[in-house]
Order: sequence, then C-alpha cells, then structure tokens
Amino acid sequence: MEEPVMKKTRMERFILWREQHIKERHFVLILSFIVGIGCAVAGLVLKTLIAWIQSLLTGSFISSEANFLYLVYPVIGIALTGLFIRKFVKDDISHGVTKILYAISRREGHIKRHNTWSSLIASSITIGFGGSVGAEAPIVLTGSAIGSNLGSMFKMPQSTLMLLVGCGAAGAVAGIFKAPIAGVVFTIEVIMLDLTMNSLLPLLIASVTAATVAYLTTGQNAMFEFHLDEHFQLSRIPYVILLGIFCGLVSLYFTRAMNATENLFAKLNKNWRKLLIGGVILSILIFLFPPLYGEGYDTITLLLNGTSNQDWDAVMNNSFFYGHNNWLIMFLILILLTKVFASSATNGGGGCGGVFAPSLFLGCIAGFVFAHYSNSIEFTGYLPEKNFALMGMAGIMSGVMHAPLTGVFLIAELTGGYDLFLPLLIVSVSAYLTIIVFEPHSIYSMRLAKKGELLTHHKDKAILTLMKTENVVEKDFMTVRPEIDMGDMIRVISTSKRNIFPVVDAEGKLLGIVLLDNIRNIMFRQELYHRFTVEKLMTSPPGRLLLSDNMEQVMKKFDETNAWNLPVVTEDGKYIGFVSKSKVFNSYRGMLLNLTAE
Repeated sequence: MEEPVMKKTRMERFILWREQHIKERHFVLILSFIVGIGCAVAGLVLKTLIAWIQSLLTGSFISSEANFLYLVYPVIGIALTGLFIRKFVKDDISHGVTKILYAISRREGHIKRHNTWSSLIASSITIGFGGSVGAEAPIVLTGSAIGSNLGSMFKMPQSTLMLLVGCGAAGAVAGIFKAPIAGVVFTIEVIMLDLTMNSLLPLLIASVTAATVAYLTTGQNAMFEFHLDEHFQLSRIPYVILLGIFCGLVSLYFTRAMNATENLFAKLNKNWRKLLIGGVILSILIFLFPPLYGEGYDTITLLLNGTSNQDWDAVMNNSFFYGHNNWLIMFLILILLTKVFASSATNGGGGCGGVFAPSLFLGCIAGFVFAHYSNSIEFTGYLPEKNFALMGMAGIMSGVMHAPLTGVFLIAELTGGYDLFLPLLIVSVSAYLTIIVFEPHSIYSMRLAKKGELLTHHKDKAILTLMKTENVVEKDFMTVRPEIDMGDMIRVISTSKRNIFPVVDAEGKLLGIVLLDNIRNIMFRQELYHRFTVEKLMTSPPGRLLLSDNMEQVMKKFDETNAWNLPVVTEDGKYIGFVSKSKVFNSYRGMLLNLTAE
C-alpha cells in the first residue's frame, strides 16, 4: 500500500519554482531590494514614534525654567521598556550590533524573529521618555533580523543568510541617516562582512533602496543642516590632528566608563534594583543637563548651525544654567563627562538603545569645546567652532566604533559637509590610531573578542571562529571498561574500525586510552589474555578538549601536544568523543571554499 503524498505548502512550491527558474545570485538581489524597503519603513516608524512621544511629553516645557518632569519621565520610560521586554519579548535585546556580530560568528546568520519588531518598540519607548541612548543600533538589529528571517523563509544557505544580515545592517544605516555609502562602509568595517563581487551589489541595492525610500518619505534635505561659512585652511592641519587625538581619548573614556558601569549594573540580581538605580541616575542627570534627554540631536543641530554665543547659549535652555552665558563651556564639559553615565544608566536600568547617537552627540560637543577653548588662546588663531564640531562627530564615531571610514562618510552624508572631507579623514584616522593603542576592539566587539567568538577580516581566524567544536566531534569510538581483561579487549578490537579505545568508568568519565599500536606485539599471545586488564594497558591521552573550547583553543592544544586525535570531555570529565586533525582540516577546507566563493 502506497504512503499518502503530503501536499506541499505554497511557500514550498514557490521555493521549488524559484530554484528551477531564478538563479540564486539573482534572487539574492531581489531579497536585498526587499530588505532595503523593510529597513527604511522600520526606520521611519521608529523615528516617528520617538518624535511623537517626545512632543507629547515635552512640547509644553518652558525654556527659561527647570522642568521637574525630567525627574519622572526617564524612570517611567525605563520601567515600561523593562516590563515590555519581560512580559512580551522574554529575551535580552540589548547591545544590538553585538548581537549581529554574534549571530554571524556563532549562529550561522540566524537572528530571532522577534528582533524584527521588539527592538523597535522597546527603543521608541526608552528614547521617547528621555533615555539617553540612540535609536540606530536597535534599528540596525531590526534590519539585520529582517534580512536573516527573510533568508530563512526562503531556505537560503548560510553564506547567503550572512550576506542578507549585512544587507539589513547596511539598509538600516542608509535609511535612518539617508547615508547609502555609510551603510555599505559600516557593514564592511563594523559588521566585518567581507567585500567580494558577490556581496557588493546586494549591499549597494539594500543601501540605495533604503536611502531612496527615506528621501521620498522625509524629503531630500540632509539629516543635519550644515552650511560651510569658512573653508578649511591647510594651516589648521596640526589642530585637526590634535582634535583627532582628543576625540580618541574621549572615545577611550566613553568606552571604558560604559563597560565598567554596565558591568556594575549586571551584578545587580534584581530588576527593581537596576530600575531604581538606573532611573535615579538618569533622571538627576537629565534634570541638571536637559540636552542629555533622548538622542540629543537638537543640541547637535544647534551647535552646527549657530554662529554666535547668543545662538549657542540656547543649549542651556530648560536648565538651572539658563541665562548664565559665561557658563556655556563648563556646561558642555560637564555633559561630555556625564553622557556616558546617562547612557549606561539607561541600558543598565532596563532600557533599550545604542551608542550611535551618543557618539555623534559627544563628538559634536567635543569638537565645539576644543575649538571654542582654543580660540581663547592667542597663538592658535581662529578655529571655526561649527567646522570643528562637525569634525568631532567623525572623530568620536571612528574611535568608539573603530571605524574611521564609517565616521567620515556618515558625517559627510549626514550633514552634506563634503567640503571638509580632508579634515574629516584626518580627524577620523587620528582618533582611531589613538584609541587602538589602548583598546584593540570596538565597543561592539570587545565582549565577543574576550570569548573568542568574534568574526574578523583575518580569513584564518574567521573560519576558526565560524567552526564549532561540537560539529567536528567523532563519536564512533568503542569504549572499554578498566576492569575487563585483554581477551575481552581483543573481541572489542575485532568489531571496531578505530585504533583508539577510550577507557571509561561506570559513570562515563574518561580514565585513559588504549592505543592499538601499543598492544599489537602482545595481542595475538593468547596465554596473556587473562593476565592483563585494560587498566594495565591504558595510557593517559596527550591532552583533553572541552566541548566549550573554541576552535582556536582546539588547534592550540593540537600544536602543543603534537597529537592527531584528542578526546573531548565535559566539564566534569565525562567522555564525549574524539576530535581528529583530519576532521578539522576537512571542515576548514569546506568552510574556506564557502567563504571565498565568488
């Protein structure tokens, strides 16, 4: 009797039709176009939600007075975000870009489905109520999740899935900033997706599509209006280099202070404690320094477009500093020092946001303070504050993200400041060279780098990172007990295809190994069969691997022991299997071909 034929779903029929009629490389271009549209729409929804919430909450504030509601709104925002994450999402959605890097290096490009919407909602609540973080990292995670889940829906292979994750990141940056070039460069520098002819076109399509949709829906103006009043002079190059070094040091301060603060929050084992401490810190800082409220883009616009102290003094509106014009620089320096704690308290207390906006915010203030202070020193000559504020944005972004090209192209596209392309390059490179002396990894990648889970442009390390120890473990080795005699051992050997025999106790813990070569000279002497037990025949393995070891650790252990096969055990010593160099090399070669395929 024939088995009933299962009916294929519409999706299965479409996938089959696609495989027969549309080549994969052409279908990837179609998917990248769809990803670009999805990223632009997600970015538009997020920005609209944030603007609506902020307008609703702060639209009636009086600029000449301190507003005590600043003490309330951030706490409510963090509480609502935490409640939403715990009750509806039930997953950690912080550190969006880090999650993308982890998905590429350890999850074969798979990002959970809820990330297509959860970060968008959580960050809009957090930032709308005053959380001192950015919306860009959450939208980058959203875009990458769209690409990943779209690829999974159509059963795309791992390499294509990783490319679509990159397309989502590129489309998100391009859509939210109207910066298509920066979107591609960001994916290459920060997401560390290798640039090949197969990957370049999908990335460009996703970026250009997202930026085009953003232009159609929000207008063709740059995100930050910038008018160049004074052209760059080559005589100012030394000061531009000094600004880059200053930005690198500020980036170092921001990176280390944020990590230290978030680590302190991570040690708090109660959500209400995190909310209480984070909310109090954030509310007090925003009450004292209102520019810390939300993304801080109003402050950036003010500093970039202002031309006199009277314009710039508006930064102190809604605060106790209002009307004290001689306190402007001190006010900005205090913001420069406290922004990192406001951002850390937002995320540590239960909010959701990234460091894109804080980097731009800090960079603008750092550049402005540098130029304004320098202008008070006679021998420096005049440095245009707005130009240096623009350069500072590129410098801090390059330092925090370890991405000098992203800093240059993003700021040029954000502001239309292409006339300052040379000083933007100088500042970005100077800042990057300064911070890498102290921090080899960006704020996004340092957590994964410490665990050996970071995918890099170094091809050999990238492949070892992508490989998982559990995938190369061989389990067809026959185990023996230490108390059996040599006669029983010979019967096991006669049915085995291997020449290594792990010796385990009653609990399955590895005691040693028996090598066929070591007993070959006595195995045919039957008079010895009952004289020797396995315990007398076994030897200690040259080394042991843990299932939790990454592939770099595995290869290091092979080099140290000069072994060809090593046993794998659990943390408590229970035997799992063996890893052989042959298996590792075969897996390595297959993954290398997959990564370098054009």
